[in-house]
Amino acid sequence: MIRLIVALLGLFLVLALAVAGPGDPPPFYRDKSQLMVWIDEHGKARPVRSPSYWAKRRAHILANMQIAMGPLPEANQRVPLDVQVSEQVVSEKWTRFKLTYAAEPGDRVPAYLFIPTGASRKARRPAMLCLHQTTRIGKREPAGLGGLPNLPYAKELADRGFVTLAPDYPGYGDYMVTSDGSRPNRPYEMGYVSATMKGIWNHLRAVDLLAGRPEVNPERLGVIGHSLGGHNSLFVAAFDERLKVVVSSCGFNSFPKYYGGVIRPWSHPGYMPRISLFYDADPQRVPFDFTEVVGALAPRAFFANAPIGDSNFAVSGVKDCFAAAAPVYRLLGAGDRLVAAHPNVGHDFPSDVRKQAYEFVEKWIKQGMDA
Repeated sequence: MIRLIVALLGLFLVLALAVAGPGDPPPFYRDKSQLMVWIDEHGKARPVRSPSYWAKRRAHILANMQIAMGPLPEANQRVPLDVQVSEQVVSEKWTRFKLTYAAEPGDRVPAYLFIPTGASRKARRPAMLCLHQTTRIGKREPAGLGGLPNLPYAKELADRGFVTLAPDYPGYGDYMVTSDGSRPNRPYEMGYVSATMKGIWNHLRAVDLLAGRPEVNPERLGVIGHSLGGHNSLFVAAFDERLKVVVSSCGFNSFPKYYGGVIRPWSHPGYMPRISLFYDADPQRVPFDFTEVVGALAPRAFFANAPIGDSNFAVSGVKDCFAAAAPVYRLLGAGDRLVAAHPNVGHDFPSDVRKQAYEFVEKWIKQGMDA
């Protein structure tokens, strides 16, 4: 009976999309590792021979992501941020603010903001959005207030002179937690079809917050994250081109290489339920893959920490993504902006690789971007 219901729902989606008129769905790409191809309005595959043709393929990637994740909210959801500070801690190198900001009507996101000492309107700094892994304490870990010792990147980047912002993901830290400690699926109550898209929207609003700070140079923004934060960094950057540099640690690989193609974990309520509901968790049926998401970042600078011993994301699947994206980066004259590190460790972000990532960020943000 459950399989019949799922099949009927899937059929309903197909029929609804088939009669969508002006909002017709984007073409489905069977081979998502071949990014130098786009499908025209007649269903004919054509080579990507110029940036203008790549723009068509990129638009299809973002549209197909939204079929799985649900639509990106409309601009009218951008209510005033109404930042409210509840705590302020001053150190020699920075001041840390505990705050909340309004992501949309009726919803506030908790976060930590670090402002380096000496930052001002006259000495505006680059800024990094810092997204946490799957940890109950959420934003506290990148802020250096608990959790694993190799993940305090919001604090460490602030030590290096960056403005940093570490928000909670839905259901983590102080966000969307009731007084009895339960963590309801509020993104779905708010009309989202995935927590992933709710996260993307919250992180877009976090970029709004950073870009609007008087101490921040809005032309020099980036994002970094580990594991859950690693793929959320990719997702928000795909939809927000203000982010000029992206760092993902242990955050992705191609779906066919994710536990040998067993991608049902991507469909739990913290991610994208449609992956099971509409596509039966079949990597060949899901309308997007990380091969395409990485390509969608081009020509912006992208650094991936992909350890050899990562049991979550097989390094061969990360290399698949880089191989797929490399021709796009070359087409856009940005081959040197696609970099991966492969330390001989497990699902971790060791100090030497973090240093390499920070130096990569500084190269492309502090020195400016040509793209």
